Amino acid sequence: MARESESGLPIEPVYGPDALDGWDPGARLGEPGGYPYTRGVHPTMYTTRPWTMRQYAGFGTAAESNARYRQLIAHGTTGLSVAFDLPTQMGHDSDAPLAHGEVGKVGVAVDSVEDMRVLFDGIPLDRVSTSMTINAPAALLLLMYQLVGEEQGVPADRLTGTIQNDVLKEYIARGTYIFPPKPSLRLVADLFRYCRAEIPRWNTISISGYHMAEAGASPAQEIAFTLADGIEYVRTALAAGMDVDDFAPRLSFFFVSRTTLLEEVAKFRAARRIWARVMREEFGARNPRSQMLRFHTQTAGVQLTAQQPEVNLVRVAVQGLAAVLGGTQSLHTNSFDEAIALPTEKSARLALRTQQVLAYETDVTATVDPFAGSYVVESMTDELETAALELMAKVEEHGGAVGAIESGFQKGEIERNAYRIARETDSGERVVVGVNRFRLEAEERYEPLRVDPAIEAAQVERLAALRAGRDGRAVEAALSALRKAAEGTEDVLYPMRDALRARATVGEVCGALREVWGTYVPSDAF
Repeated sequence: MARESESGLPIEPVYGPDALDGWDPGARLGEPGGYPYTRGVHPTMYTTRPWTMRQYAGFGTAAESNARYRQLIAHGTTGLSVAFDLPTQMGHDSDAPLAHGEVGKVGVAVDSVEDMRVLFDGIPLDRVSTSMTINAPAALLLLMYQLVGEEQGVPADRLTGTIQNDVLKEYIARGTYIFPPKPSLRLVADLFRYCRAEIPRWNTISISGYHMAEAGASPAQEIAFTLADGIEYVRTALAAGMDVDDFAPRLSFFFVSRTTLLEEVAKFRAARRIWARVMREEFGARNPRSQMLRFHTQTAGVQLTAQQPEVNLVRVAVQGLAAVLGGTQSLHTNSFDEAIALPTEKSARLALRTQQVLAYETDVTATVDPFAGSYVVESMTDELETAALELMAKVEEHGGAVGAIESGFQKGEIERNAYRIARETDSGERVVVGVNRFRLEAEERYEPLRVDPAIEAAQVERLAALRAGRDGRAVEAALSALRKAAEGTEDVLYPMRDALRARATVGEVCGALREVWGTYVPSDAF
């Protein structure tokens, strides 16, 4: 009996040459490092150096997270990835009423430049590439990072890394938005322009399908809605007066990697091909780097189970392998205990060791695009490309990504697929080891890492000391200048930087912008 893929496409028991009848390998594949980049964005891929091993971490205070980063670097991590707590993601200070009970819980609390300095204490920012998973207040956190670099004596043009800065997917899947879509897109465009002038080696956005997948999107939906968001960002930057080749080389993407290895490999290859054609044919990008879909991958947190958590080590290894075979540029492998709590030091180290085994003990890095020419993978790549393009056309029918968001299109499609997955799991049709098959009578006791609730009180004290010791008039003057810029059309990042340098907090800066731009309230369609 034929099976279906995660995207609902048929998987045949046997594939042969007839699966590729009429197939033009030159047009569909190209060479590694060449248009349309189906086989990878670099000619040599991992044969000369492995992907960046970028472990996502952050919890509690800046000092605690700094200690974890130092441990990861000592264990061989080649890139840092910062997780921020919910108040920071939502633009609230740790002493705000809405922050109560959430400070330091799902990431590190960063209220000001003072916290950012502690977060990267002793970590040379000219030698470490940093990714920051932050969206609505992304510009603030990047500017804080730049200011800490200045204090270390590192010029801005030496800083390398990525800021997620993908607010559109927040309206679709996550909900950590602040401002309405229009001013949020303006902030994205301002950050593009600022980085080109001030931090030229920085990746200005990581357009994310990962969170859509975590919300229930199929692989086809994941790449379709992610690339549709990417198109919206390109159009926004062009409307702001930028040339496509001035900003497109710094665009990057962020995808999930599931345990369905073959479809995931096909997904990554199809996404590269679609993006290359969109950039060249729709937007006229001439620089090859503008046509390349460079992406970070994280293994699928949604597939981890609290039951028999050690089994997650196997899941993560398969998911990581799929990302590598699909040609990712950087990878985070989840810790096996993340379905229970924040990772312990040991579990985070094991997650990193998983990548190191893939890179140094297997032969998957010996050749570029090992699945090229595979009957099944090439067929699945074509089918996923067709399915994704059909969904992207529907987004366009709704007026593009923002129009589709406002009508609830992407969210509705994802929720329907999530319901299908839940129904199949409940019925046993979809096997989840340890959950609906191969269960234990009694689970072994596992002691998770816990965040000390006293962290919130300590963070509130730090804020009080900061406000007492700064020049209040200078802060208010800088915030006033920021409000004025937000009311007009100038790049808001320059007055924002001045406010942060004067020790304005995340909540104060976001509050000033809320006064001008308002806050987003979802429509009834959601």
